[in-house]
Amino acid sequence: MSFQISSSEKYLESAISARAIRQDLISGNIANADTPYYKPRDIDFESALIDEANKEFGGNQQKLELAKTSSNMMDAYEEDMDKPTIFFRDGHLARNDGNSVDLDVESTELSKNSVMYNASIEALKKDASIFKAVIAASKNI
Repeated sequence: MSFQISSSEKYLESAISARAIRQDLISGNIANADTPYYKPRDIDFESALIDEANKEFGGNQQKLELAKTSSNMMDAYEEDMDKPTIFFRDGHLARNDGNSVDLDVESTELSKNSVMYNASIEALKKDASIFKAVIAASKNI
């Protein structure tokens, strides 16, 4: 039996999980800064979080169907939305060895992600502490 403290608990847990994945990807990018032809990877965190929030809080779930001009056309590819999409971060000039990791960008993203991860953990703790306070107060009634 699952007991849910609030409707935001699942949303926060998904955010923490996605932030942990992003932390691993960015750390891997930094570790491979000297690997020839390495392209930095990242996740589309914001899109994954918006999708999760829409599922959890009943956001707009309208889906745009792919137009078919012939019955021989294949159906649209349905992406697994339970996991964030990993992509290669582009836009940085590659060095002579083909590596396009920019340590300044990676360290900045790592710091931002760490702050957001810790904020999500604290929000989850605060959510649980409010519930514990209510239970403690109800014992005195």
